[in-house]
Amino acid sequence: MRKKITLGTVFLLLISCANDEYIPIESDLDSELLDVLDEVSDGKGTSFFVLPESDDFINIPQDPLNPITKEKVALGKLLLHETATGGNPKIEEMKGTYSCASCHHPKAGFSSGLRQGIGECGVGFGSEGEGRFVNTAVPRDSVDVQPIRVPTLLNVAYQDVMLWNGQLGGTGTNAGTEASWTEIQENFLGFQGLEVQGIVGQKAHRLLIDRDFVLTNGYKNLFDAAFPEIEENDRYTKQNGALAIAAYERTLLANKSPWQSWLKGETQALSTAEKEGAITFFSNGKCYECHTGPALKDKKFHAFGMGDFDNSDKAMILSDVDFDAVKKGRGGFTSNQADDYKFKTPTLYNLIDNSFYGHGATFTSIKDVIVYKNEGTPQNTEVPLENLAEQFGTIDLTDEEIENLTSFIAYSLRDPALSRYVPETISSGNCFPNNDPTSQSDLGCN
Repeated sequence: MRKKITLGTVFLLLISCANDEYIPIESDLDSELLDVLDEVSDGKGTSFFVLPESDDFINIPQDPLNPITKEKVALGKLLLHETATGGNPKIEEMKGTYSCASCHHPKAGFSSGLRQGIGECGVGFGSEGEGRFVNTAVPRDSVDVQPIRVPTLLNVAYQDVMLWNGQLGGTGTNAGTEASWTEIQENFLGFQGLEVQGIVGQKAHRLLIDRDFVLTNGYKNLFDAAFPEIEENDRYTKQNGALAIAAYERTLLANKSPWQSWLKGETQALSTAEKEGAITFFSNGKCYECHTGPALKDKKFHAFGMGDFDNSDKAMILSDVDFDAVKKGRGGFTSNQADDYKFKTPTLYNLIDNSFYGHGATFTSIKDVIVYKNEGTPQNTEVPLENLAEQFGTIDLTDEEIENLTSFIAYSLRDPALSRYVPETISSGNCFPNNDPTSQSDLGCN
């Protein structure tokens, strides 16, 4: 049964001087949207889509091997932004100039805001991350640049595997894929994707968290508080740093977006166009068939035929990248042809904070993505028709529905207060999220 909570029972109290009558007013759109949500959630209603508060650890999905604690979150919050973790660069001058947050910062919705995220050998920040570029004075193969668009860290608690192809994570979704773990031995540790990414990512992105880092940069007390059950000789390690970062990342929830407010009964949080767009999202737009639950994402992989970085003259593809595997997405990991060109469903929160969309960053507006899915002509003609998602080209939306759906995704799903997840300072005292001279100037650190 649907619980109307305040939405069904709230009254706008209009006081009549004559008889003090209260006149109930209820929006037909609100009522229609509640009915639609009931239908697509098997009667669970609004509660099915509500994100927990970021300190409500009990209700945040977590890895049983890495329970969330406030001490881990406090440590992970600093480590993700700490440029002193950039301690294993290919070029010595780049040491301490980059961090995890170089590619995952709040001004871009905890993505990079660029077509390609740049770690080591990146220069600058700009005002919202848009001003970061590759240092052309360094050898090309020294640049830490990714062959696929950087996904957001928002709402990652609601997935058990990481990366667009889902290759990181040793449980749940990846059960049965053990034959593909040859080069991802960390999956055998039994952690979920976030924890595995925290470990693997330190090597992949030339980060270094070890005893020397901990003691040199003022993190000893934080590690002691976060991992008191571990013997001190084994406490200051890459793995424990990864577990703290993962615990913090699980708290990065877009729970202050207008959509979340509406779900909790604030009917004025959405405009009329946004409510119309939400109805389209959860009905004939078919968006909910992949984008569902609190994070508006399932744990599956889908092919929508979007283009890749090799379609763009503005992307950098390094010679050591197996780009055929990258383009095949999940299939590049599992070697199962039925998985070819399928990519993990992303959350839709704070998309408007980015400038590029699709795993290959081939779109520059949310509306363009919706129009593309509506029309159903794949950018990548290599994708077998049988692998394309059944929603592709079958939704038949009108121009008005497209406009309203764009408004819902762009504005209703944007949490405007992500800066609450960012530390005021980091223990090293460095500039962050980048610490190269140009970034220091851009960020006002000097």
